[in-house]
Amino acid sequence: MISAQMTDIDYYLPSTSLANSDLEKVYTGWTAEKISAKLGIDSRPIAAPDETALDMGVKAAQALFDRGVCYPEEIDFLVFCTQSPDYFLPTSACLMQHKLGLSRKAGALDFNLGCSGYVYGLALCKGLIETGSAKNVLLVTSETYTKYINSKDRVNRPLFGDGAAATLIRGVEISDEEAKNSEPQIGPFEFGTNGANAGMLIVPAGGHRLPSSPETAVEVVDNRGNTRSKNQLYMNGQGIFAFAIEEIPPLVDRLLKKASKTRKEIDCYVFHQANRYMLKRLQELSGLSDCNFFNDIRNIGNTVSSSIPIAMVNAAEQGMLHADDTVMLVGFGVGLSWGATLARLPKSLVRSHS
Repeated sequence: MISAQMTDIDYYLPSTSLANSDLEKVYTGWTAEKISAKLGIDSRPIAAPDETALDMGVKAAQALFDRGVCYPEEIDFLVFCTQSPDYFLPTSACLMQHKLGLSRKAGALDFNLGCSGYVYGLALCKGLIETGSAKNVLLVTSETYTKYINSKDRVNRPLFGDGAAATLIRGVEISDEEAKNSEPQIGPFEFGTNGANAGMLIVPAGGHRLPSSPETAVEVVDNRGNTRSKNQLYMNGQGIFAFAIEEIPPLVDRLLKKASKTRKEIDCYVFHQANRYMLKRLQELSGLSDCNFFNDIRNIGNTVSSSIPIAMVNAAEQGMLHADDTVMLVGFGVGLSWGATLARLPKSLVRSHS
């Protein structure tokens, strides 16, 4: 029997960063100290004007190859999660296959999902491996949300950072007896979707529903002083917060029940790193106040689909995660979409990054 197992993770952050001290020069009354206290963010990495999500994803994957975790010729499937592709078509994963020197026999696909994307990606990788369709799957997440944000948007600009992560998922042969008497290395999973509220987090124009035009490029100021056009990112912050409060605590309960686990049997909880305040509230409402719960994006910001794998690496670096620990991963956000799973921490999880 083949078991899908997480082998290692690496990540990449752009070298340029935007500090709170830079933001307070733009936003009246929104000081560096207030931003840090509310969001838990002191600075956030910003992709260069000519740097794309594809470029960043290549660098994250290359970091795994450079450390000898695996080699390009070993990868037989590439799964790339992004909402900021280089082109409408072709698929960015196909371009990444070439840039990374993967085999022409390797499969490659994109999927468009945001803050829950890493959990969904793990499910896709597990399915590919345990159905015998692939042996070594490279899961890459990468976003450049900052390119969608107006510089005068005081809701979104302080929150989001750009980043990419690469995770190697391998298929490992185990005996039927091992399978019977051991827990899965990845899984079980719980998912949810509420497309009725998709407008809470959206770039309204630019697709075929509402093509970009001079009209959609007109900037307007809302009643809270935020400036943006329909070509740029809109988020209903209060609505997203209410959604997370409603859906995530029951999601945690459902996954624990499915896995026949208690809260204390999970070594660490790594939620999508939305912001400090939201995570503190979710920790409380999910009954995890006395549990090992990671909440730290001080110099990273909200990196969307890359936030969970980046957090896992940083939790290991900070001594909150150890080899073979069981971690609960919870993603939620744009879509609206949410998902959760359990995973065993890789023995060789990288403790340093680019």
